[in-house]
Amino acid sequence: MNKQLLLGDEALAQGALDAGLSGVYAYPGTPSTEITEYIQAAPEQKERAIHSRWSANEKTAMEAALGMSFAGKRALVCMKHVGMNVAADCFVNAGITGVRGGLIVVAADDPGMHSSQNEQDSRFYGDFALVPIFEPSNQQEAYDMAYHGFDFSEQTGEPVLMRLVTRLAHSRAGVERLEPQAPPTLAAVEDARQFVLLPGIARRRYHALLEKQADLLKASEESPYNSYVDGNDKSVGIVACGIGYNYVMENYPDGCPHPILKIGQYPLPRKQLMKIATDCDTLLVVEDGQPFVEKQLKGYLGNALRVKGRTDGTLPPDGELTPDNVARALGLHNEPLYHVPSLVEMRPPAMCEGCGHRDMYTILNKVLRTDFPSHRVFGDIGCYTLGAGAPFHALHSTVDMGASITMAKGAADAGIYPAVAVIGDSTFTHSGMTGLLDCVNEQADVTIIISDNETTAMTGGQDSAGTGRLESICAGIGVEPEHIRVVVPLKKNYEEMEQILREELAYHGVSVIIPRRECIQTLARKKRNK
Repeated sequence: MNKQLLLGDEALAQGALDAGLSGVYAYPGTPSTEITEYIQAAPEQKERAIHSRWSANEKTAMEAALGMSFAGKRALVCMKHVGMNVAADCFVNAGITGVRGGLIVVAADDPGMHSSQNEQDSRFYGDFALVPIFEPSNQQEAYDMAYHGFDFSEQTGEPVLMRLVTRLAHSRAGVERLEPQAPPTLAAVEDARQFVLLPGIARRRYHALLEKQADLLKASEESPYNSYVDGNDKSVGIVACGIGYNYVMENYPDGCPHPILKIGQYPLPRKQLMKIATDCDTLLVVEDGQPFVEKQLKGYLGNALRVKGRTDGTLPPDGELTPDNVARALGLHNEPLYHVPSLVEMRPPAMCEGCGHRDMYTILNKVLRTDFPSHRVFGDIGCYTLGAGAPFHALHSTVDMGASITMAKGAADAGIYPAVAVIGDSTFTHSGMTGLLDCVNEQADVTIIISDNETTAMTGGQDSAGTGRLESICAGIGVEPEHIRVVVPLKKNYEEMEQILREELAYHGVSVIIPRRECIQTLARKKRNK
C-alpha cells in the first residue's frame, strides 16, 4: 500500500493494527512503551474501538489479553523484559491452555541496561513455555511478524512470543504496509475445560503442547524468517539472530563470504543448523542478549564443532552487540568515524528541576540523618530511583517493582529501625499493594512514602492506575486513617513535612506518607496544550 518511516515499536504496532487487532494490554516500560502509545494515537483505535488503556501491571495485562483471546479476538500484550517476570505465571500457563483468537506477547529486551536493572533474554521464557518465538532483524520484519503472527497463533493454537531489543525498538526505517484486515469473526471458546487447569486437564493439555513441538519445529524450518545463504569461505559459518544479522551484513556490504544462517523464528531450525554445522569448520553465533542459541548449539553438537560467541569471549559477554564488536569477532577492523575525546564523560541522569521528588528527598535526608543515624531507606523503580545518586544519596536498595515495601518489612522484622520505603504512585499500584497488606497484617514497624506525581513519569507520563485513589486504597488495605498523611512537597511546606515525617517515624506500626505534586513535565505539557 504505502511506505512509512517507523520506529521498530511503531512498525510492530502498525502490523498488529493492520492484522485486525481488537485490544492491546500493557504496562509502560522502556523500550516497549511506544507500541501502545502508537496504537492509542492511531485512527484505527477510535474507528474500531480497540482497547488500548494501560493495565495496572504486566500480569493483569497478560491475563486480560488471554481473556480477549478466549473470546475469539486478537490481542497484543506489550512489556519490557523484566515485565516478563511479572507476567510469567499467566504466560507460561497460556502455552498449556492455548489460545482462541491470535495472541502475541511482545517482550522488549534491553541489552546494555540503558534503562533496566538487568539484561535478561526473554527468549528463555519462550523456550521454557514451549511456545513459538519471533525475533525480527529490522523494522520491516517487526511489521510482517506482527501482521502474520496472529494468523500463526490461531493456526497453532498457541501464543507467540515476539522479542525486540532496544536498538530495533528505538530506531527508524522504511516499512511497506500490507492490506489491512478486518478483525476475524471467531467464536468464543465453547469447551472452557481447555482453560481450566485442574491437574487432570492440565496434564492432558501439557501432553498436547508437547505433541505440537514437532509441528512448531517444522514451521520454523520452513519459515521465511529463517534463511540459509551459502558462502565460499567455510572456515567459519555465521549463525545470526535478529538484529545480529544486520550487524553482520553491515560489515559485508558486498555480500558475506561465509555461509550465514539468519534466524528470526524459533524453535531453532534444526535442519538448517545441521547443514551449516556440517559445511563449516567453526560456527560464530551473533545474538544480541544472552547466549541462548550458542548454548543450545553446543548441546546439539557437543565437541564435534567449535562454537564461538559470548561464552568464550569472541563477543563481549555483556552489553549490546554493535557492528564494531561483531567486526572484531569476524577478524575485521572497523576504524571508528569519530574519536571521543578522553575528557568526555557520560552525564548521569538526574531528576528534573522543580520535581516534587527533590523536595521529598531534601526533607527525608534532613530528618533521617539528623535524628535517625541507623536508618535504612529501601527504594523502588521510577524517577525517584535517581535519589540513589548525587546529590541525595538517599537510597540503600533498588531491586524490582514493589520491593521497597517488602524489603523494608523484612528489614524491620530483622530489627532495623527506622525502615523506610520510598515508592511511586504507579509502582505502588503495580506491585506495592500486596506488600502493604503484609505490613498491615503483621503491624510491621515501617514508614512508607508514596511519592505521588500523578503519572507514570519515568516512561513519559502515561496514566497512573491509582491517581486520586491512593488514600482510599491504603485505608482499604487496613492502614489506620490517622497514619495516612498527605503533604504537598514544596519549600514553603518544609516545616510541615518535617513534623509529619518525625511523627510517623516515631509511630511503631504501619504509616503511609503521600507527598503529592504533579510531575513538572506533564504539567508543562498540559499548559502548552491549552
